[in-house]
Amino acid sequence: MTDEQIIELYFARDERAISETANAHGAYCFGVAMRILKSHMDSEECVNDTWLRAWNTIPPSRPSVLRTYLAHIIRNLAISRYRREHADKRSHAPDSPLHELAECLPDPDSSPAEAASMAELRQALNAFVAGLEETDRKLFVGRYFHSYTPRQLSDAYGMKENALNQRLFRIRERLRKYLTERGYSV
Repeated sequence: MTDEQIIELYFARDERAISETANAHGAYCFGVAMRILKSHMDSEECVNDTWLRAWNTIPPSRPSVLRTYLAHIIRNLAISRYRREHADKRSHAPDSPLHELAECLPDPDSSPAEAASMAELRQALNAFVAGLEETDRKLFVGRYFHSYTPRQLSDAYGMKENALNQRLFRIRERLRKYLTERGYSV
């Protein structure tokens, strides 16, 4: 079944939409959650929560790319769950993509003005990523959106892991400079 047909099932409020979504995108969504949470049970719960969130939001939303829409939902759910479960540590695990990006992104809780400008920050991040060379863009999205490990990315792109880490570091430095130039305090 195509994604457009699945979306039509959601609009028809046909419960088959959930099972068809799970068949088409379940493994992908589980993988996204698993890379963030590293827990089978928590990842399964996030996947189930994703189906519920999709059921509750697709009408009125009509995603142009269902997989991307679901990825956005599950990433947010998994990150929220990760933060909730690791709140007592007050920091991200040293090897997590969130920890790496924390050095070059403004803290959304730093001030009310910063929190209010999160939509602008999202636009700035999208513009930065769109301006990257294709390989850099794929590496950035793979690491910081899909949460692939450096090992997985280096294997996929035929790079040495140290070279990949250095490249990601340079991309983060460019991001820091890009955001600083646009008035974000990093």
